[in-house]
Amino acid sequence: MTQSSKGTALITGASSGIGAIYADRLARQGYDLILVARNKARLDEVAKRLGDETGRAVETVAADLGNKADLARIEEVLRTDASITALVNNAGFGATAPLLDTSVDKMEEMITLNVSALTRLTYAAVPGFAARGTGTIINIASIVGIVPEVLNGVYGGSKAFVLAFTLSLQKELADTGIRVQAVLPGATATEFWGNAGTPLEHVPSEIVMSAENMVDAALAGLELGEKVTIPSLPDVGDWEAYEAARHKLMPNLSLNKPASRYRLGAST
Repeated sequence: MTQSSKGTALITGASSGIGAIYADRLARQGYDLILVARNKARLDEVAKRLGDETGRAVETVAADLGNKADLARIEEVLRTDASITALVNNAGFGATAPLLDTSVDKMEEMITLNVSALTRLTYAAVPGFAARGTGTIINIASIVGIVPEVLNGVYGGSKAFVLAFTLSLQKELADTGIRVQAVLPGATATEFWGNAGTPLEHVPSEIVMSAENMVDAALAGLELGEKVTIPSLPDVGDWEAYEAARHKLMPNLSLNKPASRYRLGAST
């Protein structure tokens, strides 16, 4: 018997990998779905399977979020469809090569998708969520958002943006009834690696998590009320200590005088 609906979840990058697994899990939790990706054939396969298995309503929208016209169509859906109660900003791509081995045009495409599209979709969704006093935004960042030295610097920078943007949203929307979560996966077994230039078989298996386990952990973190979920981090206290250190810096980050170490030889 079909359970009552929790509303509709719009998921980007939903034709495979992490996005397709979010679609599966959220459908089984009682969400209807709007699945967005470039590959319509793969989207339709996911939609048919989930519709048959869960009985949920599943709509597909083929769109390239790096294209302004396509992005605008998805923004309009988020602004006008009052049934939407969750947005999963999963679409994105990465790179593993260093600056000297990458095309700046390709890096600009990455920023457009990982940063600009995510920002515009969030801006489209938030006013309706706030007006209705409910909604969930899940932004898929990456551990490279806090360790940008690990992979390509533009990719790390784009994911650092996602984390910073999400932390700011959490503060701004704290009293609106909207849940906002950043998910920081480590290496995950998806097509990401091949597309980024490093075949998955070249990545040490001990650091690679299955996409199913990653999404299940992320959704468990959401239910626990975590604002930031790092699926493989054994001790949440380590993240809490990191955040505590960051907050300790805040009172001294903007003062009317330079720190004494920058005034050597200067008169006081």
